[in-house]
Amino acid sequence: MDLVLNYVDYNFFTPYVYPTTWPEDEPFRQIISLLIVTNLGALVLYLLFGTLSYYLVFDHSLKQHPQFLENQVQLEIKYALQSLPWISIPTVALFFAEVRGYSRLYDNIEDSPYGWFGVILSMLSFLFFTDMCIYWIHRFLHHKLVYKRLHKPHHRWKVATPFASHAFHPVDGFLQSIPYHIYPFLFPLHKVTYLGLYVAVNVWTISIHDGDYRVPDFLKHIINGSAHHTDHHLYFDYNYGQYFTLWDKIGGSYKSPSSFEGKGPHDYLKKLKSGELASIKNDHADEDVVSRDSLKNK
Repeated sequence: MDLVLNYVDYNFFTPYVYPTTWPEDEPFRQIISLLIVTNLGALVLYLLFGTLSYYLVFDHSLKQHPQFLENQVQLEIKYALQSLPWISIPTVALFFAEVRGYSRLYDNIEDSPYGWFGVILSMLSFLFFTDMCIYWIHRFLHHKLVYKRLHKPHHRWKVATPFASHAFHPVDGFLQSIPYHIYPFLFPLHKVTYLGLYVAVNVWTISIHDGDYRVPDFLKHIINGSAHHTDHHLYFDYNYGQYFTLWDKIGGSYKSPSSFEGKGPHDYLKKLKSGELASIKNDHADEDVVSRDSLKNK
């Protein structure tokens, strides 16, 4: 993050914002600058890539799904915009530690113990490390002691849009982001690579909420994509992973996506339009009446 901070200091903060007598490396100034940069950066990433995904990728027919809420897009955006500033506070604390030199981030490829191979290896290990950590953090957030307070707001969106990607309770959002931030304190990582990965994981988070289930056949049960994450929102106890299905398979929480089996949200809408679900709906209505009557009698 010091690369970003140095850039905005040189081009904006120092010449136009702060007094010349305030040193760029003064801690309080750095914290203020990091708060501004982090919040603006989060907004740009969320709104830019969320909007692109919503208009270019997201299938708007999903808005006709019975579990799609009224004014859901506006609600998702509102909730995310309320949460992001709160998430930024502990995030900035970690960025500040990076800027002050406490991480293992390095500037030059030559500083890597294994050169370019080390950089590529660190990218792969970053993905596998964060995927593992997020899996267990995500499962913890589904525990009955914390779910209602922290994670339930994100599951309000059963049929999500890309704007649901960052619509978390602030504590939930920060907890699931911790692995991204602690990795460079534990392992060597090139600074530019870290920035690229940070942008990429935010774009990925948006993409798994975009309702586009297309995946090459040989990756369908390896990559935890939008189809897998859609089932997580719909069926709750499955597919906690972030990028891969590995930890879901190890943890016994893997579910083959319903959309791969012709039972996903798009398939539901097709059947609904063709009238195939009419009899099912009537049967369910009759069952509800019986259930209510039995409850009254108890």
